[in-house]
Amino acid sequence: MIKVEHLAKRYAEAYAVNDISFEVKEGEILGLLGPNGAGKTTTMRILTCYMPATSGTATVAGFDVFKNSVDVRKNIGYLPENVPLYPEMRVKEYLSFRAKLKRVPHRERKTKIADAVDRCRIVDVQNQIIGTLSKGYRQRVGLADALVHDPKILILDEPTIGLDPNQIRQVRQLIKELGEKHTILLSTHILPEVEMLCGRVIIINKGKIVAMDTPANLESQLKADNHIALEVRGNGEKIKNALSGIKGVRRVTWRDKGEIANFAVESEKGTDVREEIFSSVVKNNGIIREMTLAPITLEEVFHQITTQEQEVTA
Repeated sequence: MIKVEHLAKRYAEAYAVNDISFEVKEGEILGLLGPNGAGKTTTMRILTCYMPATSGTATVAGFDVFKNSVDVRKNIGYLPENVPLYPEMRVKEYLSFRAKLKRVPHRERKTKIADAVDRCRIVDVQNQIIGTLSKGYRQRVGLADALVHDPKILILDEPTIGLDPNQIRQVRQLIKELGEKHTILLSTHILPEVEMLCGRVIIINKGKIVAMDTPANLESQLKADNHIALEVRGNGEKIKNALSGIKGVRRVTWRDKGEIANFAVESEKGTDVREEIFSSVVKNNGIIREMTLAPITLEEVFHQITTQEQEVTA
C-alpha cells in the first residue's frame, strides 16, 4: 500500500530524511519509531503530499506522491501531530464541512459522518463546540476527520501526544480497532505504543533507518541469556569489582547503593555466567537474595541501536 525508495529531504547541508526505503503492506500497522527530530514527521509529510522530497520515490495506494497527489489524498486519512480543528465549529458541523472538502458524495455524506462519529466514540459530543472539548476528544475528532471519506490508508503522526493516561488507552484501543479495516502507518517515540499496536517497526535516527523488523524479532536479535538481574546483600563496591572481573562479563551496572544492592550484569552472547556470579558473590562475603534472567525490552533495543548509531557517526 505504501512503497518508499531512497527517499531524502535536505535542507541546505542537513538531511531531515536520508535515503530511506520501506514498504507498508495492506492491512498492516507499521510503527515509525524514533527520538524527536529523527525524521518521522518529515517522512509522513512527504507521503501525504504536504511537502516534496529532495530525491527518491514514494507511492501510496499505487499512486506517485509527486505526480498524482490528488489521487494519493483521496486514499489516505492523515492525522498530523497538532490536529488543525476549527474550535468555533460544532463537531458534526466540522465533519460535514470536511466531508464536503474531501468530495464525499452528498447521498453518502450523512452515513459516512455517522459511521466516523460512531467508530471514534464521539456520539455524545457530536453537537458540542470543538473548543469546549478535552484534548482527548479533540484527538478523536481529528481521527473522525481522517476517517470520514473511508480511506484505505491512515497516516497518524504521534496520535497520543499530550494525552493523559486514560485518554492514551482509549486512543490506542481505537487505533487497534481501526487496524482491522485500514492499513496504518503510525509514528511515535513512545515504546509501549509500538509493542501494543504494531506488527512491524522501523527505527529511524538522524534521518536514517537503523532497524526494521517485528518488535519480537528486534528484541530477539539483541537477546541471549546475557542479561541478569541480581539482588545482593553485602559490600556493593567490592562485589561490583568482582563481577566485572568475570570472564565473559561485558558490563555491570550497580543500582540502589545501600545495604542491599541491585546489579544488572550483561555478558557476551552465548555465555552463561550465573555459576561464576554465584561463586564470586560468595567469595566476597555477599548473600544472593535473587538472581534472574532479565528479558530485554524494546526500550533497551531502541537505546542500544540508537546509541550504536551515534557512536558510529560521532
